Amino acid sequence: MLAHESKQVEAGLARDVSVEMQAVAVGDLAGVLAMAKPGAAVRISGFLAARSLRSRSPVLHLNTIEFLEGN
Repeated sequence: MLAHESKQVEAGLARDVSVEMQAVAVGDLAGVLAMAKPGAAVRISGFLAARSLRSRSPVLHLNTIEFLEGN
């Protein structure tokens, strides 16, 4: 599970944004992610896909993960 929190501007107004999303890491990246401490700040990239043919809920498939310093 990944969580995102930030401040964004929409229609000229500041807005607090937060979301949680299921994520999948495969292969070597899964081992890297397994070592992450809960709450660690990371920069990730990947792609969105449906969970399954029956569930169209999005899941983020990770391609890269970078641990940000200070966490």
